[in-house]
Amino acid sequence: MSDHAEDKPEDEQANGTDEDVIFPEDETGDEPRLEAEFEPTDLEKAHAERDRMREQLLRIAADFDNFRKRSRKEIEEVRRRGVEDTLREVLPIVDNLERAAGAMTDATEVSAVTEGVHMVLRGFEEIANRLGLKRVPAVGNLFDPACHDAIQQEETNDHAPGTIVAEVVPGYYLGERLLRPAMVVVARPPTGTGGQGDASTDGDGAE
Repeated sequence: MSDHAEDKPEDEQANGTDEDVIFPEDETGDEPRLEAEFEPTDLEKAHAERDRMREQLLRIAADFDNFRKRSRKEIEEVRRRGVEDTLREVLPIVDNLERAAGAMTDATEVSAVTEGVHMVLRGFEEIANRLGLKRVPAVGNLFDPACHDAIQQEETNDHAPGTIVAEVVPGYYLGERLLRPAMVVVARPPTGTGGQGDASTDGDGAE
């Protein structure tokens, strides 16, 4: 009998082997249960969202702090350059004043010194125009508290009340912005104190 068993065709042996194979059962029915076990709870989701928002806020705060520092540095740089440009324009005036002061010691005529001072002033006016500096109109104009500072009143009949009759310190505009008000003397009508003085004198004589 053993000979007959050994003589079995290979196909039959293969079929016998196939019958012995056991396939695992389909466990797909258990997958939803496993996924449900690992799904985060609402509290865990809230904590994760909190952590995400905290990290995002920290990044935004860091970016804003860097932006603030960078903006401050840029503003300081612009201000420094503005000061440098202004001083570069003003230095020639200082040079001319020093030369005029040196020439005054050897000058024999006052007219030469006067001409030197006027040259310095003309140089200042040219620089002021380049910088957008304008003088506030004063003498002959009506007093304007927005750009004038009255430091004195002068009684006169030669000018209408409120008219500027003298400029003590000039004022300036830088563009459209008032840099410094002009200090001026303003006209006002004379007071009639003479008539009152005569009346008082008459009264004393009557007594």
